[in-house]
Amino acid sequence: MTREPRGNPLFADWPTGRPAEPGACPIRDVLDRVGQKWTLLILISLERAPQRFSALQRSVGDISKRMLTQTLRELERDGMISRTVYPTKPPSVEYALTELGRSSLQPIATLSDWASANHDRIRAARAAYDAAV
Repeated sequence: MTREPRGNPLFADWPTGRPAEPGACPIRDVLDRVGQKWTLLILISLERAPQRFSALQRSVGDISKRMLTQTLRELERDGMISRTVYPTKPPSVEYALTELGRSSLQPIATLSDWASANHDRIRAARAAYDAAV
């Protein structure tokens, strides 16, 4: 990949061109996970305290058990959350943020603040676009 100068210094190191391997671009690799529909909501829900599966499902809202299970597995695989099984009958499982997962909360908070501050403008732009189409 080559690096070309860009106008915004925040993105001066942004790689251009196509990476040799699909997972070689760290930005795409990480943002593919973080950008998924449920990931941010799960991470934000776990910010308060570790939670069991059913409490996490209630906290997130309209997520199916299948999607919650899949997303939790992916986040555990990425090292963002930990899964602890307690030897009770039936076994209980608790999910918690890892240090890596906790480190993601500040950028998530910044993005959440931006989304909240601009939500009305985005909805208005959508309405204007839809009316014109």
